[in-house]
Amino acid sequence: MDETGRSFIASARAYFAEDYLPKIERSLDLLTDEQIWWRANPQSNSIGNLLLHLSGNVRQWIVCGVGGAQDDRNRDSEFAQRDTIPREELLTGLKQTLSEADAALAKFDAGKLLEQYSIQGCDVTALAAIVHVVEHFSMHTGQIILLTKVLTENDLAFYDFSTGKPVHKCRPSCKSGPFED
Repeated sequence: MDETGRSFIASARAYFAEDYLPKIERSLDLLTDEQIWWRANPQSNSIGNLLLHLSGNVRQWIVCGVGGAQDDRNRDSEFAQRDTIPREELLTGLKQTLSEADAALAKFDAGKLLEQYSIQGCDVTALAAIVHVVEHFSMHTGQIILLTKVLTENDLAFYDFSTGKPVHKCRPSCKSGPFED
């Protein structure tokens, strides 16, 4: 399990740093602060709210839940935020959280993936917690990409298909592994 567990943790870390974050950064590069805080309707979240929520979720489940840091998350505030927080501040916060999560995962003992943790009132294994955060981050990254396309009417061109095989433009160093599409 240790080799499989280490590979799983390495893949989770890579998804955050080499797949999801570059796509979010590329999206934010195309948007104004006003667009980042635009809502389709009162029931929908802005990209700004999604970024706050991603930071809160990663911090609660990985940094605190698996990593053992103190959890002081206020989940409701992530969605209640209406005042504009500038793009750079949002991105800096997300990067800081991902850096802390990466550090927590880097030092996590893969042999403890099946141990139970209490996170957000749920008893889950570390494995389940990490899977949850990776899939949750992926889902909201997709929402950010969709909203960016709607607001800018741009193809974000994450892939180059000119060679007949998709090459991910955001991850030029990635040649194989969990990112083959």
